[in-house]
Amino acid sequence: MLVNSPNLPNIPAIADTSRGKRSAHLDLLTGDGRATLERLIDDAHVFSQGYRPGGLAALSFGPDEVAKRRPGIVYASLTAYGTQGPWARRRGFDSLVQTAMGFNDAEARAFREDKPHPLQMQMQMQMLDMASGFLMAFGVSAALWKQQTEGGSWHVQVSLAQTGHWLRGLGRIADGVHAAKPDFAPYLETVESGFGALKAVTPSARLARTPAGYARPSVPPGTSEARW
Repeated sequence: MLVNSPNLPNIPAIADTSRGKRSAHLDLLTGDGRATLERLIDDAHVFSQGYRPGGLAALSFGPDEVAKRRPGIVYASLTAYGTQGPWARRRGFDSLVQTAMGFNDAEARAFREDKPHPLQMQMQMQMLDMASGFLMAFGVSAALWKQQTEGGSWHVQVSLAQTGHWLRGLGRIADGVHAAKPDFAPYLETVESGFGALKAVTPSARLARTPAGYARPSVPPGTSEARW
């Protein structure tokens, strides 16, 4: 379930990343909103959040508070600049972190442009966002396995800056900006959603017996009730 505030904006890419999810609105500045989220946590296996550092903790939904309420839960946190150092408390998003790390300058030089150039994957999707999301999913899967084999509650922490540091460490392909674009057609599907016809990449998982897919179509925020 994707839970958003009714008072905050959403990016268009939410149409893609909402596939398979219920999508509810909760205002955590109200007693009813907090009580509803608490009920959801009581039956949850994973709690994932990417708000500014300390934002949810100030509302009593930080990792320690959630684990105390729901022992055994896996709590995943995404931050911009990590949990240590002078920038740990700064909020941010992909474009800001790319700028701070020099990605935009390096891309501009590679494209021989005189203005910053973002490192993108596809339209409206940027590399640090997507790669960090995959790392969060991997970390949560590992934590669920450890929870089942060792017990305890677990906290998975990922930052856009650390993801960027790892990606930059992979090196560059010489003259890679002129490499031929791969053919994505075999990996695309068009489905009906709450946003209309949605063309998106199919699930990357390949299972031996059951085809991977999404049981629920993508829907706009607030479409679903906040209940399992």
